[in-house]
Amino acid sequence: MSNRVIQLYRNAYQGLSPSVWLLSGVMLINRCGTMVLPYLSLYLTQKLHYTVAQTGVVMALYGCGAIVGVYLGGRLTDRFGFAPVQLYSLFFGGVFLLGFQFVTDFTAMCGAAFCFTLLGDTFRPANSAAIAHYSDEANRTRAFSLNRLAINLGWAVGGGLGGFLAGIDYSLLFWADGLTCILAAVVLYLTLPRAQKAPASPEPISAESTHATPPSRSEPVQSAYRDGYFLRVMGLTLLFVCAFILMFSLLPLYFKQVLHLREAQIGLLMSLNGLLIVAVEMALVFTLEKRLPDARSKLMIIALGVGLTGLAYAVLTLSTWPGLALITILLMTFGEMLAMPFMQTLAVTRSNAQNRGQYMALYSMAWAISQLISPLLGAQIAGSAGFVTLWWVAAGACTLSTAGFWWLSRPTNFQSVAGKMQGSDPF
Repeated sequence: MSNRVIQLYRNAYQGLSPSVWLLSGVMLINRCGTMVLPYLSLYLTQKLHYTVAQTGVVMALYGCGAIVGVYLGGRLTDRFGFAPVQLYSLFFGGVFLLGFQFVTDFTAMCGAAFCFTLLGDTFRPANSAAIAHYSDEANRTRAFSLNRLAINLGWAVGGGLGGFLAGIDYSLLFWADGLTCILAAVVLYLTLPRAQKAPASPEPISAESTHATPPSRSEPVQSAYRDGYFLRVMGLTLLFVCAFILMFSLLPLYFKQVLHLREAQIGLLMSLNGLLIVAVEMALVFTLEKRLPDARSKLMIIALGVGLTGLAYAVLTLSTWPGLALITILLMTFGEMLAMPFMQTLAVTRSNAQNRGQYMALYSMAWAISQLISPLLGAQIAGSAGFVTLWWVAAGACTLSTAGFWWLSRPTNFQSVAGKMQGSDPF
């Protein structure tokens, strides 16, 4: 039995290019310092004494900056390549974070939150385009899962350490986050293969070439913003992400104010999310792709993952027993592992080297828009109607998204949609 498990994990990690591992390593360094976002709502309310409504406005401006950032990141990636966009985003985002801690005025805080995410979130589409460039159809979902593994391993370290640092002094979060961003930029600059001429074909010729120069314009390029099928999928994704992002923006506040957990306990719960993803996701994705290779099944997997997230929020409405925090995190974690890797693969597969930045920007924009809508509406709902109402709204959004993905997976709907695509298989 143990040999089978070892072989399963060995197979799950085999076949990925060195550059995918490198990019995941850079992501790990960066995310080990990710401490500001998960504790920003606590920082604003506990140290700066902002109201819940003011906190929601700041988090919403954080989301506005992310929307502009990912849009610019996609455009810049298609124009200049993914390497320089990642480098400058990490470096200047880190520098900005170091100064972020000195902002206390509410108006200035709104502007600082916007500018920071504008700089930092140009990284998202560039990084996704890089992962896609250094992978192929056979291992692309696993390549994204490895990147997510790095994100969540870093989240486990950063989230857990951040809880203890916040208990000492919230300013330590900004120093740790900013310096790790700068360190990640230095490592990326020193280790990523030097820029080579971009291939003229839609896919990379060499797994180690760096698409850091403008891609060839010899072929007609479809705009991601006019791809009807992809826009429908992104609409469903947006519903899901709006609910999921509450885990980072308002759920820690609920754990603190209603379930009466300490900062260190909240940090441990956030770390559990990351550790489970590190331990399980790669093997889970490898097994699912092997047993359910067709695209319809993968849409149903996404639907199941979204449904588990909705169930996690519904659980919170049962009582104020602190143990529900653990159950919620477990359900959210497995929902995330089932849904997100295949969502990213769908976005990549519909693109090519000429428009990949646009597609990855649009996928990232679903997250960015949620950072605008979710904290603002969530804070207003929680402030006026209570957290229980907010959790029912989040569960309802996940239910609608689940139904949409299930509807797309039905044979007649799937075939009619697939026929409009560039290829025969949306995955």
